[in-house]
Amino acid sequence: MRINKVHHIALIGTDYARSKAFYTEVLGFTLRSEVYRAERDSWMGDFDLNGEYVLELFSFPNPPKRSTGPESTGLRHLAFQVDDVAAGLAELAEKGVRCEELRIDPHTGKRMAFFFDPDGQPLELYEA
Repeated sequence: MRINKVHHIALIGTDYARSKAFYTEVLGFTLRSEVYRAERDSWMGDFDLNGEYVLELFSFPNPPKRSTGPESTGLRHLAFQVDDVAAGLAELAEKGVRCEELRIDPHTGKRMAFFFDPDGQPLELYEA
């Protein structure tokens, strides 16, 4: 088997409309399609980033909360490459997004910072 690329990333939100607004209005994803699945009381939306990446956003009634510390098994976070982490953090803060302080990756010397989606999912800005 040869894996060509990552096809999509899937997230579950507790409030579909709130998460949809965050990923489109705050982070700049474009909604490609969405469907309500009545049998599951669930929304599913496909969001596009720069014509290359697809984020699938799901909602389900009463999903279990994400584990916090200590860190749990599974996807740890999703990182976005940006040209300027400090400018990105300032823009996110202006939009009311909870952010951590800018720091330096001790392994690469690159600037980075974590921020959080409406459900507390950790996301990262990482400088190119």
